[in-house]
Amino acid sequence: MTKSIKIDFVSDVSCPWCVIGLGNLDVALKRLGGQLTADIRFQPFELNPGLPPEGESRFDNVARKYKVGREQAIANRERQRGLAAEVGFDMVTTDESRFYNTFDAHRLLHWARIEGRQEGLKRALLAAYHTNMQNPGDHGVLVAAAESVGLEGAAARDVLTSGRYTDEVRDAEERWRRAGISSVPAVVVNDRYLITGAEPPEAFEQAIRKAVSEVA
Repeated sequence: MTKSIKIDFVSDVSCPWCVIGLGNLDVALKRLGGQLTADIRFQPFELNPGLPPEGESRFDNVARKYKVGREQAIANRERQRGLAAEVGFDMVTTDESRFYNTFDAHRLLHWARIEGRQEGLKRALLAAYHTNMQNPGDHGVLVAAAESVGLEGAAARDVLTSGRYTDEVRDAEERWRRAGISSVPAVVVNDRYLITGAEPPEAFEQAIRKAVSEVA
């Protein structure tokens, strides 16, 4: 008999380490295939709240926030690219790459959860930003991603233009902050086991096995 677990995946669309963390979680779940069903819930976190519509250079952003020089930023970028490739994800980053405001993407993901398509939309948005270098704050990009996973484009656009789910996303962000989440990815299994950062598959597998063993 398979057991069911809940996985809260706190992340941002523009977070490269979240891509790698999700890939490693996928590997762990494949290793446990047939033993459980996982309800993955993508929770909102904004790495760069308040960015203007045109976004900000990734180099400038990293230098400002983390005091990282250009050479180190390039080395980090190449490391992320390699780790993403290991889990089958094509991460494309250039000197022209930018960070953008992702709040509307989180609102759309909240709606997609209600519609039963959240995981598909999350993966589509990760590909749009990290592989296709598209702006995840652009409504056209968001609507196209929604349509690609079977959501109705007109309904997606209505969510975006109406401002719907603003309060819900803000409340969720605050709830995770109060829970102590200050960086992403942060993955919580069955409200009990926390994995922070893009840990290897073994870390996810260990936490999931512990959670499964406790399910009656």
